[in-house]
Amino acid sequence: MTVDLTSKATFDSVTVLSQTAAAYRGHRGTVPSPEILVDALLKAEKSAKQQRSTDPFESLLGKWQLCFATGTKKVRERGGIVLGKGLYVPKFIKIHVSFNATLEQDSDRGVICNQVELGPMLLNLTGPVQYFSKKNLLAFDFNQMLISLFGRVIYNRPMRSGKVQTEDFYDQPIAKLPFFAFFLVTEDFIAARGRGGGLAFWIREI
Repeated sequence: MTVDLTSKATFDSVTVLSQTAAAYRGHRGTVPSPEILVDALLKAEKSAKQQRSTDPFESLLGKWQLCFATGTKKVRERGGIVLGKGLYVPKFIKIHVSFNATLEQDSDRGVICNQVELGPMLLNLTGPVQYFSKKNLLAFDFNQMLISLFGRVIYNRPMRSGKVQTEDFYDQPIAKLPFFAFFLVTEDFIAARGRGGGLAFWIREI
């Protein structure tokens, strides 16, 4: 996403996110508090809405490590939801998401892979994606689960919880599918808001 650095708020938020990525990798400095990072993400999201800039699907391709995520909680008095405090993903848990393009002519379709690695155990969820560049929105659905232990596959089957079959996925309305609304996409990190309202921040796997 082209970021307008003439806005001080935008410049500050991107600076915080860049420093967070470097610190999380262990290159330099320390990661900021969850409150500071959430504030930076919200400022970046606000700036993206004001600029109405868009990103091609190609800018998301590759493997990204989840660094930070927030949950949400319902607020009865307000009749809605608010962001939770947010947590950094512990280093002993590796969570990655990767996006790959299909060989079809439609460049906005591809495959998502969500991988969780904890010691010798690996959980891998895959499924189709469709990207709507005008809204920087990526809809997806997991329909295959693989589990391996010490490098040996012990489970590899379709998921019953998959909402639709792959061939029907592209005919489904966005409202019926999980999605990420990306508001910041750079060479080094990406950030998005999920359908449930939570924020997520990934750094590129290097």
